[in-house]
Amino acid sequence: MARTVAIANQKGGVGKTTTAVNLAAALALNQRSVLLVDLDPQGNAGSGLGFPNLKNTNRGIYEILTGSLAVDQAIVETGIAGLSLVPSGQRLAGAEVELVDAERREYRLKDALASLTDRFEFIFIDAPPSLGILTVNALTAAGSVLVPVQCEYYALEGLSHLLGAIRLVQQGLKPSLQIEGVLLTMFDNRLNLSQQVLDETRKYFAERVYRTVIPRNVRLSEAPSFGKPVVVYDPSCAGSVSYMNLASEVMNHG
Repeated sequence: MARTVAIANQKGGVGKTTTAVNLAAALALNQRSVLLVDLDPQGNAGSGLGFPNLKNTNRGIYEILTGSLAVDQAIVETGIAGLSLVPSGQRLAGAEVELVDAERREYRLKDALASLTDRFEFIFIDAPPSLGILTVNALTAAGSVLVPVQCEYYALEGLSHLLGAIRLVQQGLKPSLQIEGVLLTMFDNRLNLSQQVLDETRKYFAERVYRTVIPRNVRLSEAPSFGKPVVVYDPSCAGSVSYMNLASEVMNHG
């Protein structure tokens, strides 16, 4: 049975897609079977895996959510053994409106992924940076939520909005939804602010904060432009080591 994890934060620029791509790839490199579902209309998860042209696909998550395509018809093999992708694209931007009156609108993704739970060990959902119907679908489909938090001044303030949304989903749609973990990203050990955010987050979330912290890293920033996860692009850099460590934590949490 797959562990289905939504990677979500309604703030943009916190390392959400970077985490989705690199954690999925790191687990695949650990001989796990992984599916990455790109639920962000920007389609950056596909680009980060070397598929920029899939942003124009008509065989992606939009067609799955609107019921015109079965999920297994949209799965793309990435070239990394064990890692598959369901791509997103620009058409997904209209889904927020199109799903408003749809039957089981909050459960479209959950229903679609139900047939895959025995095919993969991990399913990661890269949610959009918003709290609309797409993110609700991600949270309802998932068993848990991994929350990337950037080490910046307003990080915890933004986190409170996401936690409110998670509580609403728990109350009304998915009582069993858990927080998988909180991941500190873009950590700069030269800045007092980074350490302050780390300390505050650990004080508030205690053991739910991953021991692994993702540093600011040039190679991590470069990798998407080459269409590769950093764990493939430069396996020895600090960003790669951190995501491999995170993969170990995630495997051990199970």
